[in-house]
Amino acid sequence: MIPTLQELTHYYPLIVIGVGILISLTIEMFYKGSKKILPWFSIIMFLTIAYYSLYSVHDQAYTASTMLAAGGIVNIFYFVFNFSAAVVVFLSMDYIRKTGIYFGEFYILLQSAVLGMMLMASARDLVVIFLGLEQMSICFYVLAGINRKKIKSTEASLKYFLLGSFATGFIIYGMALIYGTTTTLSLPEIFLISSQLSGNILFFVGVLLFVIGFSFKIAAFPFHMWVPDVYQGAPTTVTALMSTAGKTAAFATLLVVLIPIIQAFDDNLFRPFLSILAVFSMVYGSIVAIVQTDIKRMLAYSSIAHAGYMLIGLAAGTDNGTTGIIYYLTAYSFMNLGAFGIVAYIEGIDETNLSIENYSGLSNQSPVIAGLLSLFMFALSGIPPFAGFFGKYYVFISAIENGLTWLAIIGVLSSVISVYFYLRVVVLMYFRKQDAPITLITSKSSLLGIFISAILVVLLGVLPGTFVELINIFVK
Repeated sequence: MIPTLQELTHYYPLIVIGVGILISLTIEMFYKGSKKILPWFSIIMFLTIAYYSLYSVHDQAYTASTMLAAGGIVNIFYFVFNFSAAVVVFLSMDYIRKTGIYFGEFYILLQSAVLGMMLMASARDLVVIFLGLEQMSICFYVLAGINRKKIKSTEASLKYFLLGSFATGFIIYGMALIYGTTTTLSLPEIFLISSQLSGNILFFVGVLLFVIGFSFKIAAFPFHMWVPDVYQGAPTTVTALMSTAGKTAAFATLLVVLIPIIQAFDDNLFRPFLSILAVFSMVYGSIVAIVQTDIKRMLAYSSIAHAGYMLIGLAAGTDNGTTGIIYYLTAYSFMNLGAFGIVAYIEGIDETNLSIENYSGLSNQSPVIAGLLSLFMFALSGIPPFAGFFGKYYVFISAIENGLTWLAIIGVLSSVISVYFYLRVVVLMYFRKQDAPITLITSKSSLLGIFISAILVVLLGVLPGTFVELINIFVK
């Protein structure tokens, strides 16, 4: 059936990025100056999609025979993916020259990864979720190893590929069991009969395997084993995208699939499993991050802890929990983009300046960079009035309202532990003498990306209610 012009408007973000990828491929193949054009073309495309996504946020609809959704929460996720990708391009423009990975396909792979994320967020069919997941994952496997001259980068790519493929096996088998018990892969149809399947063991196991597979993608304990090595070995700006937009896409899928099932099922089925994942992710990530000496590995374990905080909202299984997770994901994306952006800015040509000790006395050499990094560290640790505090506040409140007060208390204790390793960086920058000055290569585009992230972190912290009200319109 040929879609009408009105129906096509719902596809605009997907159409724009799809056409943009084809144009980028053409530019890369036939124009010698593609390396200068592609980053700016990517930024314009990402910002255009981000703007249109917010502009049409109220235009909700199902498309492609209910296989895709448009508007509402979907468009909010579109905005996060594309705006984050635009920031990553700003951070990458000089970074990939500095590190010797100045390839045109870098931007094409980045665009393709974002397309996969958008498919995951809009999918209302398990097959489309799988297609989007593989689209994103394959691009990440290549991007992680794009620095072919570095052994760590190749190792990161191989580990990510092997463990990612292993996780995909769980997802596929889970989908098979779900189909076997429901005879459909359409999520709306599954939700209609999910209350009748609360006693069906095969359906429960299928959903559980699906969740386990995505637990790899969100870096939740004990499915986190790939995270430290991949985050450390991949190019820093690629790590920034994987840890923010990639994690957001995986959580978007879990929200769409799990929340209706949790609400339809008996409370004693999925909540204990998600609560255990949350506890171990928070505690393990926070404790192990303390002993890290490499700042990328420290942020990797921090990412595991933040996945745990967001799992609290998922365990609550309520509309408030969903709102809290979406706000948290948005805030976390820009906090982490800013932090990794500064790491990429300070990183030397041969992967130097990545030790936390290298940041000693940075406030004397570069007070602006030190101040911005302090802001991101404060936000990530959950200190008010920054966005990180309100992200945790909303998910903790949702847990308390649903009788999971003990889970919220463990979350608060884990946050207190995490303050140590975040503030350790701040203490080193301001209260430790610098052994030798760091050689900084000035990058205006990187600084612009870092400043944009900082502004959004502050705005989300100062005006959290505005964004939460927007989310609540479509969640309630």
